[in-house]
Amino acid sequence: MSRRGRDDGPTARPLRVGEEIRHVLADVLARGGLRDPALAACSITVTEVRMSPDLRRATAYVLPFGGGGAEAALAGLNRASPFLRHEVGRRVRLRYVPELAFETDTTFDHAGRIDRLLREIAPSEGDDGTAA
Repeated sequence: MSRRGRDDGPTARPLRVGEEIRHVLADVLARGGLRDPALAACSITVTEVRMSPDLRRATAYVLPFGGGGAEAALAGLNRASPFLRHEVGRRVRLRYVPELAFETDTTFDHAGRIDRLLREIAPSEGDDGTAA
């Protein structure tokens, strides 16, 4: 349980810090500050950064435009992690600069799957003469 007496998930501080780190990572990736060949060929979106409660670890969820090449992009981001961590340390005032980990954001895939499942189980219009 947290100090607040209940376990509701992250407090406001990890959410704020994660959003600041997301902005830094998005800015570095947008201006092409990385020389890795795997990252030069694709444009990457940072959709979310989740912080550990002690702010020592950050997991950045990324999505390459077009969806292809996610494995190569993740490998390139993990190779560039020390540089990206340095940039976060320069731009965000924190006692400790968090270790960065990168994962592919699969929320859009999950949302599409849920949508397809709901369409399959929902009765179609006009089956019995009434609208669904």
